[in-house]
Amino acid sequence: MAAISQEIPLTGVPFPRSEYERRQLGVLEAVVSAKLDALVVTAHGHLRYLSGYDGSGGYFAPFPLILVPGRPPTYVVRKYDEHAVRAYCCIDEIVTYTQQHDFGRVCADVLRRLGLQSKRVGFELGCWNLAPADVSAIQAQLPDLKISDASRLISSVAAVKSEVELECMRDAMHMTDLAVRTFQSSLRAGVTELEMVAKMVAAVQADVSNIGGEIGLSPSMTILFGERTKLPHGPATHHAIRNNEPAFLEIGASKHGYAAGIVRCAVLGRHQESESLHALAEEVIETLIAAIKPGTTAAAVDAAGREVLERSGRKDVFRQRTGYITGIYWTERGNLSLEPGVEDILKPGMTLHMPNILRSENGYLIGAGAQILVTEHGSEVLSKVPHTLHLA
Repeated sequence: MAAISQEIPLTGVPFPRSEYERRQLGVLEAVVSAKLDALVVTAHGHLRYLSGYDGSGGYFAPFPLILVPGRPPTYVVRKYDEHAVRAYCCIDEIVTYTQQHDFGRVCADVLRRLGLQSKRVGFELGCWNLAPADVSAIQAQLPDLKISDASRLISSVAAVKSEVELECMRDAMHMTDLAVRTFQSSLRAGVTELEMVAKMVAAVQADVSNIGGEIGLSPSMTILFGERTKLPHGPATHHAIRNNEPAFLEIGASKHGYAAGIVRCAVLGRHQESESLHALAEEVIETLIAAIKPGTTAAAVDAAGREVLERSGRKDVFRQRTGYITGIYWTERGNLSLEPGVEDILKPGMTLHMPNILRSENGYLIGAGAQILVTEHGSEVLSKVPHTLHLA
């Protein structure tokens, strides 16, 4: 079983086993610091971070990775997916279940075998891929199990990237920039949102061989034209842009799951409302970039941007958080946010997505975002495409 990745082409983990062991050790140290006896990991991004396997089979039921200080990790997975898990992960101890109703019993059996039936165990209660029914099924089997919320534990460790992770982020950013430049050069009257998506995807695919590895554009990109820029996270359609309309783009490429996203906007012709608001967005993002440095709190960075909005007299154009930690998986829950009241400390090696999206009086969304690496002495902007408004 352990040699599956050597038998099937294009399988295996993207990083050396020592990298995964480093990550697991860091998480186990956090488990001890949190006074937990073990951690049950179910968020797909966190599974990939610790094991290499992306958790994609976990739509069926959770695939918990159980970490106990002083013991090798144990992976509990659906039997149907066992070969895929073994082919794409670095975990040796794998236990399987067959049906959804088997999950609670099998997972409880593993926890019992590890001597955890009455211990304090962390679960990712605030992350994706763990339903209340899943937790109840385990608790029904182990009534003395002390379940604690550990949603932020892995994200606090994974927030600081290693050099191999930062290399993935830089490669992903290179592809994101390529997609943005394609968007800018292809903007013309009559082009539809879906046609623009196809152009960006084709440009990235044509350049993938220069980067290597598993890389591509995130399917969660947002590309909107004209009146449709009023729709947060709206899907791309056959709607075409016309002269004197704005265009909104939030996009990110990823390599081995490490996503680097930015927001870039454009106007075809002139659109005074969008142009005026984008000028404010540029002032905000430049202030945010200047505020980022190691030792600063997330709340302090957020406050710097809000101060600019307050001075402008247009603070109501901003309706969200300032930014959040990026890395493996763009939309994982439980990661550090740049928002009021968050006292997490920025550290060198963290990467941040600051979309900085503003809403105009008539509802148009305009943004000038940044993907930032926190460095020893401040910050580094990873994108090479300027955050100024593109006028086509």
